[in-house]
Amino acid sequence: MSISQMAKVMIISHRSEVTGLLEILQSDGICQILNAEEAMVTKDHPDLLTAAPRPKNIEELVNRLTKNITFLKDYADVPKGLAAALAPRTVINEQLYRDVVSDENLLQLVEQCEQCDSRIEKLKTEIENINGVLEHLAVWQPLPTPVEELDGLQQTTCLAGLLGSQKFEEIKEKLGEFDAVIEKVSGENNTYACLVVCFNENLTSVQKLLRGADFETVNFQSIHLSADEKLQAHQPVTGTVSELIEQHIEKLDQTKAALQAEYEKAASLAENFLQLQILCDHNSNLLDREQTQSTAPATDQTVILEGWVRKKDYEKLEKIVSQFSASTVSQTEPAEGEEIPVEIENKHVIKPFEVITRLYGMPQHFEVDPTVMLAPFFALFFGLCLTDAGYGLIMIAAVAFFIKKMQGDKKLMWMLGICAGFTVVAGALTGGWFGDAIQKFIPALQPLRNKMIWFDPFEKPMMFFVLSLAIGYIHLLTGLIIAFVHNLIRKNYAAAIYDQLTWLVMLNSIVIFGAGKAAVFPESVGSFFGKLALVPAVMIFLFSQREGGLGARLGMGAYNLFSTIFYMGDVLSYLRLMALGMVTAGLAMAINVIAKITLDIPYIGFIVMIIVLIGGHTFNLAISGLSAFVHTLRLQYVEFFPKFLVGGGKLFEPLSKEYKHVYIKNA
Repeated sequence: MSISQMAKVMIISHRSEVTGLLEILQSDGICQILNAEEAMVTKDHPDLLTAAPRPKNIEELVNRLTKNITFLKDYADVPKGLAAALAPRTVINEQLYRDVVSDENLLQLVEQCEQCDSRIEKLKTEIENINGVLEHLAVWQPLPTPVEELDGLQQTTCLAGLLGSQKFEEIKEKLGEFDAVIEKVSGENNTYACLVVCFNENLTSVQKLLRGADFETVNFQSIHLSADEKLQAHQPVTGTVSELIEQHIEKLDQTKAALQAEYEKAASLAENFLQLQILCDHNSNLLDREQTQSTAPATDQTVILEGWVRKKDYEKLEKIVSQFSASTVSQTEPAEGEEIPVEIENKHVIKPFEVITRLYGMPQHFEVDPTVMLAPFFALFFGLCLTDAGYGLIMIAAVAFFIKKMQGDKKLMWMLGICAGFTVVAGALTGGWFGDAIQKFIPALQPLRNKMIWFDPFEKPMMFFVLSLAIGYIHLLTGLIIAFVHNLIRKNYAAAIYDQLTWLVMLNSIVIFGAGKAAVFPESVGSFFGKLALVPAVMIFLFSQREGGLGARLGMGAYNLFSTIFYMGDVLSYLRLMALGMVTAGLAMAINVIAKITLDIPYIGFIVMIIVLIGGHTFNLAISGLSAFVHTLRLQYVEFFPKFLVGGGKLFEPLSKEYKHVYIKNA
């Protein structure tokens, strides 16, 4: 339940042993290795080399495998939907893994996949081109003249093209001025396919006229060229448009058949999909190892692996290194100002709440791990925001399902399960069971509900109001106490006294003074604490700012003292617990009212009521659960953490094996 103590280590290994050493270190995942830019030894000895060249061949292979997996995924029999989201990795045993990574024939499979993918893309492009040609030729189908004859005139020129129907008559009239004619072949979508014939000496003028009318010239050779492989040898296009269309339809059928054959081949290759995934994960880990080696500082004969290990794992690291006769490891002192990586360690019920800490960012190595302190408050706040035992039970069932089915890190699910347990308790104490479903639909359970209930928020809203403020106040004081104790442990007594103790005394004195005015405490007690509050107030004014000139210190002291009002705002923020809890209950009650009304519908009333209840409460649980999580998160990050946590620590990232596609199950 603390931040792991880190040890700076220096591993020096002969080049002949470093590959094997890194492989074992990666398997154990206990040591973070720094590259040449991060390592302090490079700064002290800038003439050091790097251990090895960049592993471009492995990078290329990983990229090829990743592309092949993406390609075959649509043809492979892999889980989809919710099953894929919960368990995206295929479970395999170690023997299968070893067999696959040692199979050199799989590289041929990689090439076959690439060729198949390339052919499929080429055939798809060809089909798209042929369809485009057919679309262009369709409007010219009524043309009976072979297309080669359009270019065979000697004294005249024939221009084929598309013209807007609204301009046809105007152009027809103007072409007469140049002894030219225009003939409509077909018309579609306000556009005419036309032939324009003019004498060669008038061609320039006619083309100018047509350009002004947005006449789109059509070249049958160019249209045909985009899809006909025979034209690569510059063979002329012959035949009527109808004949050309028939040729292209035949070509389209052939190309589609070829594409279907490639699809079948891809499906056959997809039978080896798992092998490619295993090979990709293996080479990805190999790449990480090789990149670590290639970026490490080195001499001609040795490689220097500078890094970090948790102190509790140092003995294990020594045993690993001792297996190599030409390698040694030793602890070194961190350089001044060097950033120490951070890892947090918690056990049992607290560990799932590391999700919240990691989402915020790691604390500095000299700070305190907030997880153990935030865990009970987070679960309590979440429960108060929902305050419905029925919703809590549904959440527990859903979380149990996800924990059973999903792979990987399940800390989030366990955390939500704990929060759901608090929701059940909070709901039972406030009488919330799917809103007022017991009162409306199951009155026989009313006595049991009454035995468990503490108070009904709708009958005693002020009790919920005071409860929210009280819990919020305790939450803020906890943050100050954590900072106070931590500063005492670090022997930073000035900060402990002037930054935390003064506030603890003053805030509690003000609260007791107010309680005395409200007759909660004797007036004499309230008066005493009202006067006592002046002492820490003066200390905050004089000593809360301890750097700079006298004027600056007093100015900041006055500002810090004024910050008392900010604490009032922080406490009021916790009223969101009451607001969200009552909104959840209110919406649940509205759903029950609607459901009961639908029960009066003849014949289908009961069915409609069930649909309304299931749909309405599912929606309410989803939206209220999301709100509870977000606002509870906000209270931790905005109100609680700033009281004792700076954050911004660098995460400890040891060299370790990661598997994206497969999950190796130990025998």
